[in-house]
Amino acid sequence: MHIGLLTLEIFIPDAHSLKEKRFVLRSLKDRLRKFNISIAECGHQELWQRSTLGIVSICSDHSVLEQTLNAVVAETEKIINGSLSSYQIEFL
Repeated sequence: MHIGLLTLEIFIPDAHSLKEKRFVLRSLKDRLRKFNISIAECGHQELWQRSTLGIVSICSDHSVLEQTLNAVVAETEKIINGSLSSYQIEFL
């Protein structure tokens, strides 16, 4: 069994309150759930325009897991229109 951890650093320039930020993140999380992943905000909860999301997936095949996490990154970039500051993929 392989476990993949994807960490996304997101900048949300149009958010002017925590409520607006949460709306953007909720929408993103809902659209990414099709990948059968677990998502949680794990950093910068108090800032309006920044967020760190932790995404985890488990799979028996390493290559499938890697493809899934790369697809999540690509979909995130498409959804938030270039506001992805950085990402990191780790395999545990």
